[in-house]
Amino acid sequence: MESPVSKMATLSVKPGQRFTLLDWHTNSHLISADAERQRSASHQVRQEARALRNEINNQAKWDEHDNQTRLAERISSVNRWKETLDKSLADIDAEIDALAKVKEAAERALQAKNLPLDVSIECLTLRESRRAIDVVRDPVEEELQKEVKVIDKAKRELQQRVTEAFQQLCLLQEARQQLSSDHRRKMEALEIDRMCLSLSVNSPNISFKVNPTRVPDGSTALDEWEQNSRCNKERAEAEMKASTELREATVLAIAQTNNELEAQRVATEFALRKRIRDLESACDELKWQEQNTLEEIAEMEEDIRHLEEDLRRKMQDLKVAHTRLETRTCRPTMELCWDQAQNGLTAAVHQLEGTIRALRQKLAEAWDALDALYRQLHRIQTDSGYKASSLVLDNKCMDSRRKLVVPAEKLVPEVNTFNRTANHALSPPNTGQLDLA
Repeated sequence: MESPVSKMATLSVKPGQRFTLLDWHTNSHLISADAERQRSASHQVRQEARALRNEINNQAKWDEHDNQTRLAERISSVNRWKETLDKSLADIDAEIDALAKVKEAAERALQAKNLPLDVSIECLTLRESRRAIDVVRDPVEEELQKEVKVIDKAKRELQQRVTEAFQQLCLLQEARQQLSSDHRRKMEALEIDRMCLSLSVNSPNISFKVNPTRVPDGSTALDEWEQNSRCNKERAEAEMKASTELREATVLAIAQTNNELEAQRVATEFALRKRIRDLESACDELKWQEQNTLEEIAEMEEDIRHLEEDLRRKMQDLKVAHTRLETRTCRPTMELCWDQAQNGLTAAVHQLEGTIRALRQKLAEAWDALDALYRQLHRIQTDSGYKASSLVLDNKCMDSRRKLVVPAEKLVPEVNTFNRTANHALSPPNTGQLDLA
């Protein structure tokens, strides 16, 4: 073990730099100055960092507040448009429903015109079975033809309204589709913006994204966005206005065609009733004429019998006068004289021959008159048959037209009613009686 003396001897001989006291004091001052400077710089950095942190935090808070406000305002704006679209959709749905009902009413009115048309054609076809002189172009036929024209016109107008209503329904559906698509996009945008509004730093589904500030393809300007919704709304309103006008016109057309058809029906049935009264009067007149003619025929036949009896008696009287004259020719010689008896018998023969000629002539005239009466009776009976047939046909027309005013379930069809759709062949007119007439 070395002694302390040896250690000191060893240290004293080691080489080393020696600093002065000034150096020592200078070094101390430098270290203190550097420390002060570093602390000052650090303090400056700390102050600037605090200021920056305050500024950043304040800016972030204000930015977050502004973004929240903008998102809320955007949500409010989109929601207002969504509510506007909701109202427009409700209005257009109501208009579609109203127009569809009016279209169905027009279709029912159009379908209802088939029965009057069938009845009119049935009546015209029935009246084609009239015969001989009764085939006349009377007011009933004119009114029936007018009725067919009125119904055809009404059907054309109603068909046009139905077509227009169908086209307008298509336009309304297109406008509604645009509104619905816009409304659906608004709902999706509201959902997205509300989700964005609910995000915070504590939300679990936040992350960094690649190039989040890019402008997506198909982006539109705010004016374009608002203009699109406004155009959809204005188009829907325009289509609803056109639909309302069409509904009013269709309802008016239905009422107008019904009124025209009802007025024509009344006119036709008035003419038909008048024609039936005329036919009944004509039938009564013909019956009266037939009765009087039959009575005249009976009287004429009785008078002919009397004439024939008188003619037979005069022939017997003439035979007696001839026999007397012939017998008196047998008087002998001077007795064969031309006496008063001979004169009387001769005059009687001449008188009887003249009487017989007059009776025969009158009997021939009576037979001619009787033949004329029979021909007239046949003509009366034939014409009466025509009138009765026409009366039956017109009464069938009246029965057929009951379907226009009596509900179908209350109408009891007759056994032999005419059916236009049954394709029955009409019996040809009986021309034999007409030829005899």
